[in-house]
Amino acid sequence: MSRSLKKGPYLNKKLLKKLAVVKKDSKTALKTWDRACLITPDMIGYTIGVHNGKVHVPVFVAEDMVGHKLGEFSPTRKFVRHGGRMQKDMEQKVATAAAATKKAATAESQVPK
Repeated sequence: MSRSLKKGPYLNKKLLKKLAVVKKDSKTALKTWDRACLITPDMIGYTIGVHNGKVHVPVFVAEDMVGHKLGEFSPTRKFVRHGGRMQKDMEQKVATAAAATKKAATAESQVPK
C-alpha cells in the first residue's frame, strides 16, 4: 500500500546527508537499516548496503529503480528448495542428464578423424 499523497514520499534525511558526503562512484556501501526509504534520482550511481535482518546487502542504485523502496532489492527470505521424494527424483534426473551429455561430449572428442 502506498503512502498518502498528502504526506509525500518517505525519505531518510540522514541517508541523504551521507550520500552528499560520499563520491558517486566510490565502492564503499553506505549502510542503512531503513528499508522503507524511497529511491530518488539523487541516489543513482551509489551503492547502498540495505539490511535484510541478518546482513547488509549491497544495492547499486540504477535509473530504473527510482520510485521503488530500498527494501525491495534486499530479500529477507532465502529459498532453499522444496523437499520430499518428488524433488529428489527431479534432481536425480537432472544429474543423470548432465552426466550423459558430458559422457557424449568426451566420447565425441576421442573419435579419431
